[in-house]
Amino acid sequence: MTKTSKQLGKPLAITMGEPSGVGGEITLDAWLARHEKKLPLFMLLDDPARIEELAKRLGLHVPVQVVETAEEAMSCFDQALPVFPVSLKPPVALGTLNPENGGAVIKSIELAVDMAMRGEVAGVVTNPIHKGALYDIGFKHPGHTEFVAELCGRDETPIMMIANDALRIVPLTVHIPLKDVSQAVTAELIDEKAHIMARALTQDFGIKNPRIAICGLNPHAGEGGKMGMEEIDVIMPAIEKLRADGLNVTGPHPADTLFHEDARKHYDAALGMYHDQVLTPVKTLDFHGGVNVTLGLSLVRTSPDHGTALDIAGKGIASPDSLIAAIKMAKQIADNRQT
Repeated sequence: MTKTSKQLGKPLAITMGEPSGVGGEITLDAWLARHEKKLPLFMLLDDPARIEELAKRLGLHVPVQVVETAEEAMSCFDQALPVFPVSLKPPVALGTLNPENGGAVIKSIELAVDMAMRGEVAGVVTNPIHKGALYDIGFKHPGHTEFVAELCGRDETPIMMIANDALRIVPLTVHIPLKDVSQAVTAELIDEKAHIMARALTQDFGIKNPRIAICGLNPHAGEGGKMGMEEIDVIMPAIEKLRADGLNVTGPHPADTLFHEDARKHYDAALGMYHDQVLTPVKTLDFHGGVNVTLGLSLVRTSPDHGTALDIAGKGIASPDSLIAAIKMAKQIADNRQT
């Protein structure tokens, strides 16, 4: 028996993302899979005419219903994709960036965050943006995470977690050159991110005593100082302080032995030292099912763990799996926060 919209609760808000990328078509595919995948209620903040044209181009039978409130979306989700209108001025050429669309992309995010902050939606799922295109119109944030955090007006540092059914992992440092990582790895940053992780694992994932594994920076976690001193001078003292604070942490672990199946049974999430140390195992374990989750915010925000895929936009071959996983995880987190 299919649940009614009221039983499903408040909808999630899905943002437009880069309109010349795959965000629109994977959202259409997600709506078509709503019953098979048992997806929660969601609505899209986008240009209705664009979505209708995209569905027609792809040969997808997706009725579009323009809605003015999240509440309206609850009554039509079973029959049509609810779209809260965000107008695009120029025609969208799939696969070709147009800076004139940047304002609508940003507006879609702003509206979704505002709805979440007002309690009108259960959370926000952001379709991929093209940061380069937004930089051309003055966007000053490294990405979604920092922009959403600023819109929330929170002092607490937001952090990125990449998660799938096999692994949850947070990068200590994110988009910086590898040559700068060693200087950026500090005990203070480890302490801050581990505490945010522990709170989020309890609040958002329902884990009462979360186990956090902390990676080393160097090969073999430094091999007792023979391959680097960061583990001895920085990472181990941070771990000792975290344990004194009552956190259930272990490490520093060599990254090359931390992500196989048996090792993953001994922790609930890992803290890695740099971008590729984190993203490589997640994407190897489940390339299409990864979700980008922002921890440390008052609202729920997830995103597919992939980019705009301009090269395949409009070809009907983009996988909706990561968006579907992001929708499910956003609902899971929202539900956990209500318990």
